[in-house]
Amino acid sequence: MAFTSESVQLFLAVLDQGSFSAAARALGRVPSAVSMAIGHLEAELDLVLFDRSGREPRPTAAALSLQPQARLLAAQLQQLQAQALALTQGLESRLTLAIAPELLAAQWRSPLATLAQEYPLLEVEVLAAPQADALSMLHAGRADLALVFERPSLDGREGFQEVSSEILVAVISPEQLARTLQPGQDGGVGLREDQLTNTRQIVVASRDLATIDTRFAYARHCWRTDNHIAALGLIEAGLGWGWLPQSFVRGQIAAGTLVQMPFDNLTNRLELWVDVVWSKERPLGLAARRFIALVSADREARKLLAATAKVL
Repeated sequence: MAFTSESVQLFLAVLDQGSFSAAARALGRVPSAVSMAIGHLEAELDLVLFDRSGREPRPTAAALSLQPQARLLAAQLQQLQAQALALTQGLESRLTLAIAPELLAAQWRSPLATLAQEYPLLEVEVLAAPQADALSMLHAGRADLALVFERPSLDGREGFQEVSSEILVAVISPEQLARTLQPGQDGGVGLREDQLTNTRQIVVASRDLATIDTRFAYARHCWRTDNHIAALGLIEAGLGWGWLPQSFVRGQIAAGTLVQMPFDNLTNRLELWVDVVWSKERPLGLAARRFIALVSADREARKLLAATAKVL
């Protein structure tokens, strides 16, 4: 086999350095060894790679034609070596991140992009699942990390890091709001608790019918979905009201297809912390630890940016 990792390195060194002697210095070898190795490569390929008629060897058309693939192979070999080294340091072969569907627009993509640059051969799996299901996947070992809202109570099996906060608002279609208001009320008067609990609610909930987060399920009659996009469609269709991330429904509110529900004795604002959660019952791999560090650094950077903006 003509091309090996060593011969590719030599070939590219001569191309980059412009001479056998300069390539030898760059590689820590003697010029005669580099010249001889290139000669052997040319003999095996039955191609002239460098024109030696001048003072310094010049790449032939054949060498220039082979150069792009040689550089690609060198880069792949470098990635392979880096991946092998990372594996010896505890890098997992795959990182699985389970995300509550309402948080798919949260701050997790930028840290993941950095992780992909640092470990380009790492396989990553991103799964969207209702919060209870995402945590169940975490504890079952199906996911390495879960990105979820803060939990009502602490679980001793879990470690977590706060990464951001999210504001949920109760939204409803204008037509549904008009039907919900009691006779004599108008849009300037808020809804009371009894009207809220007696109006059908659309809830993003676990696929397990026995599991529901009572922080979000107010009404006596609830329709369930495991997907925030489906919840949005049902609410826009006038089939109920529901809590959704403010950032997710901003466009619909501006367009008038949804309105924030006016409450008389409640606040229409749930501000919850967003956590990245892991299981204390299994050791974290290198990529999981790095992702946690990256989301933490991203949070601090955003806090500093916000503080600077206030000063200005």
